[in-house]
Amino acid sequence: MKIILDAMGGDLAPEAPVLGALDAVKEYGAEVILVGRGEEILEVLRRHGINDLPEGVEICNAVDVVDMHDDPGTVLHKRKNSSMVIGLKMLSEDKGDAFVSAGSTGALLTGATLVVKRIKGIRRAAMAPAMPTKAGGKVVICDCGANAECTAEFLLQFGLVGSAYAKNVLGIAQPRVGLLNIGTEDSKGTQLQKDAYALLKEASDMGLLNFTGNVEGRGVPLGEVDVVVCDGFAGNVLLKSIEGTAMFMGSMLKRMFKRNVLSKIGYLLCKSGVTDMMKLLDYREIGGTQFLGIRKPVIKAHGASDRLAFRNAVHQAIQAAQGDFTSQLEQALAVLKERNV
Repeated sequence: MKIILDAMGGDLAPEAPVLGALDAVKEYGAEVILVGRGEEILEVLRRHGINDLPEGVEICNAVDVVDMHDDPGTVLHKRKNSSMVIGLKMLSEDKGDAFVSAGSTGALLTGATLVVKRIKGIRRAAMAPAMPTKAGGKVVICDCGANAECTAEFLLQFGLVGSAYAKNVLGIAQPRVGLLNIGTEDSKGTQLQKDAYALLKEASDMGLLNFTGNVEGRGVPLGEVDVVVCDGFAGNVLLKSIEGTAMFMGSMLKRMFKRNVLSKIGYLLCKSGVTDMMKLLDYREIGGTQFLGIRKPVIKAHGASDRLAFRNAVHQAIQAAQGDFTSQLEQALAVLKERNV
């Protein structure tokens, strides 16, 4: 398994991606191609006492870097020698199995769409993070920000790609797909939700996914579904609300445990449990967000990713490449096309 990593993307580049890659090679046995300014990558290695390139690590020199303020629509032309663009071209040319970058989300999505290209029949790629739930599993939020305005057809396809990802990458045998709405009744929502509900139910009746109906926002972190389908605007609000609530609860727990001597003793007694809970909500442990609908795995890591986050992003890329579901998804899309759904 060969993972292409943008060594210049992110707030802590090139240090964090380079060191995260070394950890991933050591722990998961993957091969990693570091794409970026070669001398800067080698300098990171030297600062950490590594004078020879470790086995399983390659460097592909790229003299330019995509800036967070670059216009996504012009990156392919103006930044053609950047680490992001070169890495995406390598992926499209089958020189690697997946690509990871913590660079500009817009530029990465545009580049992935135009260079690596979408799966045949997919109208829009979606950002789909897998969040932990109270039930002990994960829920895929599809879409969480790539497509603010959607059609019912887009939402149907989000359900298909989200279900395929949950089944093939997360290992959920029969993923429950829910449509994000303001109520569970099938009459709820705007015309978009009503139309999407009808399409998802029809696809479910055809055996293409396991649609369980509408799901309210509060039911998502409780694990009522395995895949939640929504437009990118609502999905982003949902995701940020969950993250904000987690941060709020964490700060309240900290304040409670610091209240007096007895509460501090209580913290010591349940420290391991609190640590495990906070670890579940740590974005560094998740790794990144895959762009679903792209022909080969492209993983967007958080812009503030550190060494641990990059290690886990590479691991996520490995799992995504191993769980490839492109042909399965193309077959489902073909069936829908034949039946004019």
